[in-house]
Amino acid sequence: MPRIVLGVKGTVGFTILGVFMLLALGADVISPADPLAQSLRARHQEPSFGLDGPTYWLGADHVGRDILSRIIHGARISIIVGIGAVLVSGIIGTLIGITAGYRGGLLGALLMRLADMKLAMPMILFAIAWIAFFGPGLVSVIIVIGVWGWVPYARYARSMVLSLREALFVQSSVAMGASSSDIMFRHIAPNLIGPIIVMATLQLGEAVLLESVLSFLGVGVQPPTPTWGSMVSDGRSYIDTAWWTVTFPGLAITLFVLAANFVGDTLRDILDPRAL
Repeated sequence: MPRIVLGVKGTVGFTILGVFMLLALGADVISPADPLAQSLRARHQEPSFGLDGPTYWLGADHVGRDILSRIIHGARISIIVGIGAVLVSGIIGTLIGITAGYRGGLLGALLMRLADMKLAMPMILFAIAWIAFFGPGLVSVIIVIGVWGWVPYARYARSMVLSLREALFVQSSVAMGASSSDIMFRHIAPNLIGPIIVMATLQLGEAVLLESVLSFLGVGVQPPTPTWGSMVSDGRSYIDTAWWTVTFPGLAITLFVLAANFVGDTLRDILDPRAL
């Protein structure tokens, strides 16, 4: 069995993601304050450590809510949305890609043209239309980002299936009378697991970034639920006088996306047989 070496990039990525995961799981215990509690006396309180008053390690926002606590609870929303959207995208895209690649013909062409049509629609327009019909909320955000992101999985899965369906083990299964569904999901699909995991990890950061964009625009997870995007949106009007209201949530988004990309690159090196 080959030795797995994470390297500096992989170690940093897994460490940062691990910290965010711990924050999300233990948010109720780790948070120093209630993320929804307001205090007008603490409005735009600078980052402090309790020397001259209450402790606000990362400061307070425009209504006196503790920014650190909101970032910690926002990590839970971001991770739920990221993982949920990646699962939706991966399942839909992989199923479509396997079907289009193995079946081919008119069905395969129609599925790929559907992918092209999807790419022609702006993401924000799609999100606004969906939320106008079904309403905002956590589930809607997961579905919007998940449905939006299936095309890369479909295209990659289709390209892999086009080469795998000519492989000897597939041709042997056909000769033995295996059904098409059996060949697609028992023989071909397992060979896609590694690359799909890598793609899903890389898409995790993008999903969190899209959730932040939707929350920033006010069409994502609705207040008072703390999200990183909504925190940036709330603080943008006060960036000149209270820089911390925007800087720390923005830094959380940056670190998470960067860590997800680091982990994705590392998994690609580990799971790519050509790298062994």
